[in-house]
Amino acid sequence: MPDSTLEHLRRGGRIVVVGASLAGLRAAETLREKGFAGTLTMVGDEPYDPYDRPPLSKQVLLGHADAARTALPRRRAIDADWRLGVAATGLDMAARRVRLEDGQEVPYDRLLIATGVRARPWPNPAEAELDGVFVLRTRDDGVGLSRRLAAGPRRVLVIGAGFTGSEIASACRERGLQVTVAERADAPLVGALGGVIGQVAADLQRENGVDLRTGVMVTRLEGDSAGRVRAAHFSDGTSVEADVVVVGLGAVRNTEWLTGSGLGAGPRGIACDAGCRAFDIRGIVTDDIFVAGDVARSPHPLFGYQFLSLEHWGNAVSQAETAAHNMLSESTERRPHMWVPAFWSSQFGVNIKSVGVPSMGTEVMITQGSLAERRFAAVYGYQGRVIGAVTFDNTRWLEFYERQIEITAPFPPPYDTVDRRPEGRRPVPADFPDPSVPTHGPTITLSGYSPADRRMEFTPAGH
Repeated sequence: MPDSTLEHLRRGGRIVVVGASLAGLRAAETLREKGFAGTLTMVGDEPYDPYDRPPLSKQVLLGHADAARTALPRRRAIDADWRLGVAATGLDMAARRVRLEDGQEVPYDRLLIATGVRARPWPNPAEAELDGVFVLRTRDDGVGLSRRLAAGPRRVLVIGAGFTGSEIASACRERGLQVTVAERADAPLVGALGGVIGQVAADLQRENGVDLRTGVMVTRLEGDSAGRVRAAHFSDGTSVEADVVVVGLGAVRNTEWLTGSGLGAGPRGIACDAGCRAFDIRGIVTDDIFVAGDVARSPHPLFGYQFLSLEHWGNAVSQAETAAHNMLSESTERRPHMWVPAFWSSQFGVNIKSVGVPSMGTEVMITQGSLAERRFAAVYGYQGRVIGAVTFDNTRWLEFYERQIEITAPFPPPYDTVDRRPEGRRPVPADFPDPSVPTHGPTITLSGYSPADRRMEFTPAGH
């Protein structure tokens, strides 16, 4: 784009952000910070100002915070035209217009798509509609589930032992509620952290009074004559009575509204280059459409240029800032999105944090602390290099291992960086499940190499 055209965009252009979320808000703030003085339109399908999602499965469920008071802090005024409670329904790339469900069309010179993900629903619609069946993704979800837990149900069933499901189970136990967790894999968190760490998570849940059922699937939810959920039936022939059921089967990327648009969007997200520019279905990069947050699939040089989809708070912020910078920059001034994935969770009194992509690891080694004490650092290796790390109540090591990932340090780590207490410090198989068998909870999805690859992958949703 010539200087004069770029300057025209900065002074009087039209930028539309679809997704009034964390990524959308931070991108808008960055655009204004970098001098964009044109028209900024924010489109969101929920009727609320951008809010923070992590508290919904933590403080809100414990009754320590009000879901209505989770609005994201504003770093600066953005002077935007807010279109809240109105979903985007289509995109005309040739005419540069976004269609909205109220029939209006919004023109743009630059478009940022930050539509994120939504909770995967229970696959049987009639059972999903039973009173007492919840998912947890939105503010309204948090309000409804928190009220139901505060009312003191006799038993809560959580379907899926990923991070969200495990945090919900933890909140239930902290409230003194009886809770059953059903997970089709052999342990909680195995999709994200592997079987070695998953077994620690399983022991943690059971010691805290969770009725954890692994290696089973929920085959049916049963309601009473009044349409309230009353029981769940499992694949092993057993059943459990529950008056609240929380479905934690992972996320669905919000890309359906782009069907037929010509953009490279599908169930795995929207493919973009390292500068956050979206690809079209032919694999050709666009210059006016950018992507950020959970809905993006972008290549990462530290991880073999595989396309990664990251459901991480920090990634949404970093990618949004990169996208906003690149929207207003000459090609020579654009920068790549190089954020090292990082994630945290708090459950059953333990602070869990990870960096890198543990799920790429074939081996894992406990380098500090002890599994038995639940205070340790574990490092993941892939093809002779450090690819990820996770800590349980041992965060002081994370910065060190993040640096090891960035410099592609060798695995196993050198002896002088390893705690020398005699606990058999050697690599063992990380024990991740077969990737063709879905689990409830990877927060990082490796989705191949080709942005033009339109093959579908069928993922059963817990039945």
